[in-house]
Amino acid sequence: MKGFAWKFGSNVDTDVIIPARYLNTTDPAELARHCMEDADPAFAQKIRRGDMIVAEENFGCGSSREHAPIAIKAAGVSCVIARSFARIFYRNAVNIGLPIFESPAAAAGIRAGDEVEVDGAGGLIRNITRGETYQVAPFPEFMQQIMARGGLIEYVRERVRSGERR
Repeated sequence: MKGFAWKFGSNVDTDVIIPARYLNTTDPAELARHCMEDADPAFAQKIRRGDMIVAEENFGCGSSREHAPIAIKAAGVSCVIARSFARIFYRNAVNIGLPIFESPAAAAGIRAGDEVEVDGAGGLIRNITRGETYQVAPFPEFMQQIMARGGLIEYVRERVRSGERR
């Protein structure tokens, strides 16, 4: 994954990620058009596919709705890097195949507009702009498979089709 960083602070809740007034749809493209609009009204128009969100503590706090990671992923964000995540947001992101990385050092070191490259399998985040590298725990193999298939539902479907039990 390689893109530019969009920086946000602490306690970015799911109502900031996708405002409740848009929860009458589950269409990913429609949710993407309103992603982060209460924090940055032009976010959805300015972001380029592959860009990354970098945030401080407790990213994704608030409600347990899956709309939030769906909106982020559909907007073209390749991954989210934060000092920490709300537990339910973390789980929902994995379920829909949105890579997320907890790294206090990367969250502190990456600035808005920095070019960043992430190797989830190797556990490396490189800030190309600043020449810095941050180590994170690599995804376990099964989580890499979930991400590669675009989420938990497709991962399970594939396993059922193949007759795999484990």
